[in-house]
Amino acid sequence: MDLARPEVVGRRTRSAAARLGLVAVPVAFFAVFFAYPVAAIVARGLDVDGVWRFGRLWDVLGQSDIRHVLWFTTWQALASTALTLLIALPGAYVFARFDFPGKQVLRAVVTVPFVLPTVVVGTAFLALVGRGGLLDELWGVRLDTTVWAILLAHVFFNYAVVVRTVGGLWAQLDPRQEEAARMLGASRWTAWRTVTLPALGPAVAAAALMVFLFTFTSFGVVQILGGPAFSTLEVEIYRQTSEIFDLSTAAVLTIVQFVAVGAILAVHAWTVRRRESTLRLVDAALTARRPRGAGQWALLAGVLAVIVVLLLLPLAVLVQRSLDAPDLGYYRALTEADGGVFLVAPIEAIGNSLEYAVVATLIAVLVGGLAAAALTRRDAGRFVRGFDALLMLPLGVSAVTVGFGFLISLDEPPLDLRSSWILVPLAQALVGVPFVVRTMLPVLRAVDDRLREAAAVLGASPWRVWREIDLPMVRRALLIAAGFAFAVSLGEFGATVFIARPDNPTLPVAVARLLGRAGDLNYGQAMALSTVLMVVCAVALLMLERLRTDRTGEF
Repeated sequence: MDLARPEVVGRRTRSAAARLGLVAVPVAFFAVFFAYPVAAIVARGLDVDGVWRFGRLWDVLGQSDIRHVLWFTTWQALASTALTLLIALPGAYVFARFDFPGKQVLRAVVTVPFVLPTVVVGTAFLALVGRGGLLDELWGVRLDTTVWAILLAHVFFNYAVVVRTVGGLWAQLDPRQEEAARMLGASRWTAWRTVTLPALGPAVAAAALMVFLFTFTSFGVVQILGGPAFSTLEVEIYRQTSEIFDLSTAAVLTIVQFVAVGAILAVHAWTVRRRESTLRLVDAALTARRPRGAGQWALLAGVLAVIVVLLLLPLAVLVQRSLDAPDLGYYRALTEADGGVFLVAPIEAIGNSLEYAVVATLIAVLVGGLAAAALTRRDAGRFVRGFDALLMLPLGVSAVTVGFGFLISLDEPPLDLRSSWILVPLAQALVGVPFVVRTMLPVLRAVDDRLREAAAVLGASPWRVWREIDLPMVRRALLIAAGFAFAVSLGEFGATVFIARPDNPTLPVAVARLLGRAGDLNYGQAMALSTVLMVVCAVALLMLERLRTDRTGEF
């Protein structure tokens, strides 16, 4: 082919322009609302009397208590990730391959724990494993202030990440490929290990990465269940910032966290690229069937038992405690403004959270969708490919740092947003974008690139190629990504707590403020508001499941 022909040059020019257009919006978004605020607070922390003290890095890292925090942060994140994969992968298989009554409702219920504020998760598990908790009453066993309590709470929190991310791709894998291997003499285990597992590799790696980042930056769970013996980097950054007011040490720990997460993401991106392959994707509705045989029914029963004990029981504790007061007293108290911490009735946080979450979801889907499309282009440059790892950094950087960074950097024209309502959904979208990207990438990369090339040769524009080739295949993944972005926006707490205004609190912020005040009434209201958050999330996720199922037949 003559590469100098006008039509070839024109296609290459349009392709380059399309690539730049796709990546421009995500790059600008992260530069302004992530890199700039984080750099501003780190610079302020290292700037002492106008002199940058880089030696402060070695002073902080030389402290034995800081080294213990670094070790425990890494160890518990690895253990939590391994335990979550071990427990949740069977659930991903069941939701992807089995069809059983109540599946849609159960899928929504499984996702609810993920959107709960971490302080609520820690409190729920404390009621189960702490002094006077369920295990203490039944068997005299206490697990609070132990590593096991932290690990189990992390599995509770991240179970949906594995089920949604891995199960979403697993449901679209053509089972006939594994069946063909079995017809050629391979055992069930060999066929799964050599055919299905390599195809699931990118999705499993993506799920493991997200779980690791969430547990690596764990805050509320460790603070409540770990006691004084255990502290993660996130807890230590919060303590140095809010309690000791040592912004210099907090800045050093933020840099350490940033570098560690960056290295992890670089290794992950390299590993995933080496394992990518073109998959044969089919309609998810065609792969699910009723369990067959005693083994499959036992697997379904085991997964349901795990969901009941590990996920539903803590939620039931929250509901029970919210109903302790007679005549729904805790719920009725939510409609009254106390004139103290809240300038409005706490129940108004429900409407605030829904409005913020919708706007944050739209931003996250737009930015994340453009980034995912740019990352899947075969002509993507080195800069675009490197942006893959950078997109995940908001999950690994302290939310405390991001929140403070917003306050001290977005305070001058043309970016004086401190009094604007848009600041909250922008912070929430930062956490939602990585979920959109990681959910859509495995499916986008599985689309046969020859289909795109054939459409381009026939004269289709990049936009039409995306609309006719990519969109029908990734529509389901896009809906799942939107659901994740909505869920994490509802539950985002770390950054929002610093920027949500007293007259417009979100649900997690309202719950945290109630938990921080003494008295049974405040604690009961926190449990009641947490129950409302669970119900809102369950209804929203159930609606998403129905929409996804109704539209499955289109592609």
